[in-house]
Amino acid sequence: MPKSADFIAAIHTSFRGAQIKKHKYLDINSGDLHRLLGYYPGPDHRMPLCCGAMRKEMKQGDQILNQPPKGNGASLTIRYQLPRP
Repeated sequence: MPKSADFIAAIHTSFRGAQIKKHKYLDINSGDLHRLLGYYPGPDHRMPLCCGAMRKEMKQGDQILNQPPKGNGASLTIRYQLPRP
């Protein structure tokens, strides 16, 4: 089962890849991120942890592009500005 640290590590890996390509921002969707690490969709998903990790990595200038009504779900999408500090 993925832990919060696993989601954060995957986010950081995505940041590095996008920065190498000189992107100005990176959009990450929680459903895609969770599928990358496994157990989603499924009864043992860790979507609240995934969404929490995504929000934890937000800095000034980042923005939530989409989120489900209750806040946590597969449609959460955050635009992270690059480069990251």
